[in-house]
Amino acid sequence: MDAHIRKVYVPMTETGFYILLCLQEANHGYGIVQKVKELTDGEINLTPGTMYGSLSKMEKDGLISFLQERDKRKIYQITELGKEVLTVECKRIDRLYKNRKELGI
Repeated sequence: MDAHIRKVYVPMTETGFYILLCLQEANHGYGIVQKVKELTDGEINLTPGTMYGSLSKMEKDGLISFLQERDKRKIYQITELGKEVLTVECKRIDRLYKNRKELGI
């Protein structure tokens, strides 16, 4: 992972995190919105502007790739770089949680 990608994506926004998390399986924007709503019990509702802006940027940066268009919906999947970024972010979150527990909070 190059310095630019690390600077832009670590730490990640919740939107970026959930997009990469949801794209472990190929999906389209609306499917991601629905999956995030399900995973967060409705606490996070991604708006179309945020979702499609993030998908475009992540595709340009190589974290996700366009697979095909189906029923006028673009289907995306996470790339190896996207998996690497997600792994780095998950390790960061795990460290935060571990440190919190160590302090008894």
